[in-house]
Amino acid sequence: MEDTKHIKISDFNYPLPDERIAKFPLSERDHSKLLVYRHGAVSEDIFTSLPNYLEKGEMMVFNNTKVIQARLHFQKETGALIEVFCLEPAAPNDYALNFQQTERCSWLCMIGNLKKWKEGTLRRTVEVKGREVVFTATRKEAYGTSHWIDFDWNDAELTFADLLEAVGELPIPPYLNRKSEESDKRTYQTVYSKIKGSVAAPTAGLHFTERVLKALDEKGIDREELTLHVGAGTFKPVKSTEIEGHEMHTEYVSVKRSTFVKLLAHQCKTIAVGTTSVRTLESLYYLAEIVRKNPNAEQNDLHVSQWTPYEGNHEMTTEEAIRTLLDYMDRHGLETLHASTQIIIAPGYEYRIVKKMVTNFHQPQSTLLLLVSAFVHGDWKTIYDYALAHDFRFLSYGDSSLLIP
Repeated sequence: MEDTKHIKISDFNYPLPDERIAKFPLSERDHSKLLVYRHGAVSEDIFTSLPNYLEKGEMMVFNNTKVIQARLHFQKETGALIEVFCLEPAAPNDYALNFQQTERCSWLCMIGNLKKWKEGTLRRTVEVKGREVVFTATRKEAYGTSHWIDFDWNDAELTFADLLEAVGELPIPPYLNRKSEESDKRTYQTVYSKIKGSVAAPTAGLHFTERVLKALDEKGIDREELTLHVGAGTFKPVKSTEIEGHEMHTEYVSVKRSTFVKLLAHQCKTIAVGTTSVRTLESLYYLAEIVRKNPNAEQNDLHVSQWTPYEGNHEMTTEEAIRTLLDYMDRHGLETLHASTQIIIAPGYEYRIVKKMVTNFHQPQSTLLLLVSAFVHGDWKTIYDYALAHDFRFLSYGDSSLLIP
């Protein structure tokens, strides 16, 4: 573990000119370029050709989270504009329950222009579904860089989801350096997004269309979905010299019982679409270790800490781990496993479930680049040098890659 902790983030730098960052998606999302990395060799194609590089009978896993319109704007009587950015539900702390609340709920939020909001309640009158509503935000205690915010609105017929849909703004990535546009509401969602909760899209999935999904089905690829709600921490830069000094953000995951059954049927080997699917799938092994030590653990106790994979002896086979979680779910009558993960995947990590990966091109000196490097056994520069030399588009709205180490 010490070797991993002392990785210098500066070793994962590369030149990324602003003009190489895709500010907008292509008009046809599945016409993006596809870099194919197979056992050290690099080639390129178009994304619609993805099924040609996969084997019949393989299992592909998608993150079906849906981006919420998480940015809310309030104007003080002084004229100061305050942005309230919803990060995660606080009361109730379950996403689905929170979105269903009427009249009141609470979230942990980041505050823009915090210096101008010392105290008091912010309010605005908004129109939701043709009804005029007074919507307020009251700031409570701070939790690190976040604040507890109580939201209230004077209409028992409207849910918090209704309010976000009507007055929230989609939080496109900060590095796009532009305001969100109406078109982003469609293009910054995957075509299979279902479960509301993310403040950033699982962008590897943005390339998929119904046409590509149909081609995967025809190829005999088994498709399965899980949920990881992407937090704003995904954009958090590594500011420490060594990664030991970087604290990973916590993200919340949901995995259905049927997914575990399919994993066993596929010898616990998968193709992961995006780093969020990777983080969820790889966290399962360490969640199983918690359950094995404490068979009666509450779901709230199921949390993978940042350095868990690098500590102690991990003697279970992956199949034993998946069976352990299935047994736990059956004993507790669970159809869906809810847990959280803070896992950092960096060189020195041993992948257990993910055997192939579809992913975009990530920021220099980011934890996502560390994850890719660990997957391709340190050969990330071969991939990124090729992408830079062959006019690939980078980051969220950029091109795609298929990695087969």
